[in-house]
Amino acid sequence: MKIAHRTTALLCSFAVAAGVSLAGASAHADERKDQPEVAVIGTGGTISGVSTNRVSFQDYQSGKLAISKMVDELRPEVNGLAKVTTEQFGNKGSSGYSIADYRKLTASVDAALKKNDAVVVTTGTDTMEEFAYWLDLTVRSDKPVVLTGSMRPWTVIGTDAPANLYNAIKLAASRKTKCYGTVVMLNDEIQAAREVRKTNALRMDTFESGRSGVLGAVDQDNIRLNRAPARVQKCGKSAWRTPFDLDRIVGKVSAKESKPLPKVEIAYSYQDAGGEAIKAFADGGANGVVTAGTGAGGISPAMSTARTDAVKKGVTFASTTRTGSGAVYDSTGTTGVIGAEDLSPQKARLLLLLSLAATKDEKLIREWFATLGTAQFTTR
Repeated sequence: MKIAHRTTALLCSFAVAAGVSLAGASAHADERKDQPEVAVIGTGGTISGVSTNRVSFQDYQSGKLAISKMVDELRPEVNGLAKVTTEQFGNKGSSGYSIADYRKLTASVDAALKKNDAVVVTTGTDTMEEFAYWLDLTVRSDKPVVLTGSMRPWTVIGTDAPANLYNAIKLAASRKTKCYGTVVMLNDEIQAAREVRKTNALRMDTFESGRSGVLGAVDQDNIRLNRAPARVQKCGKSAWRTPFDLDRIVGKVSAKESKPLPKVEIAYSYQDAGGEAIKAFADGGANGVVTAGTGAGGISPAMSTARTDAVKKGVTFASTTRTGSGAVYDSTGTTGVIGAEDLSPQKARLLLLLSLAATKDEKLIREWFATLGTAQFTTR
């Protein structure tokens, strides 16, 4: 017994000499045990880019760094936030991914959320808003999903990459955006997937949410949330999930004979625009077409004629504006043409694509555009 006491005392004295008490070490271990678990899924993009030199802000090779390496460089800092694991989904520019890849990404995110408290996805910024809105519409879990990336590669001076990744992990670990759906975290700002848009080709403050405004900000140790997406009203209810369960409407991504998703294209209107693009899309097997119209969704006479002919062939249209803000309201009297309100053309395309995959009922698709697509707060 004396030997045991002497050994314990000796261990305690060593711990004190090292500046760490046994109780403190135990408390630290307990603290790590109670930390949230965050999975970081890498898909590539500028954030994983390697530059030719330290000032090559636009001259770099995208998708060269593994997500595990980037997280490891932040490991001392992120270890204080969460237990972080990584998964390399892919490593290329965001525009290099197909809708089939998107289906697989949804499956990866859903699988990660079954084992973790939150997920961070790194992507390229060129089509990040589409990555975000796709996940917002298809992920089944209401746990936080945070997208991040960067406008400058990891290896240049003044890069925004490490800070964006750190802040995204911090936001995910806080679990403050539960039931928000997917959010985007760049430049210290938190944006909703539905509203966020890339507005500048080069600047680091490129992502904006128009008149809706940002959701909030990460200011070092402080996470501020000033508003929330309307879907938080349904938090904890089955109605929180969208109708777009990909396993149900198109089959599991691992299935050899899974049903392909519908083909939906975008036609841009301008002064004296021809109808050839719409005709070609319809003749090429498009199930749907989104028109990016002038003003409140107007299209040229030639495009209008081509649209009428395409509707007769069974093509469904969503009408949007090319202005960048404002709404194209729905008119149920126009068969085959659905107003997409203030969704951007690229986001309206994703909603129409998923809607056509789930149903052929135009009335139901209109309802989804008016509810999921608009997502207004209700007082009832």
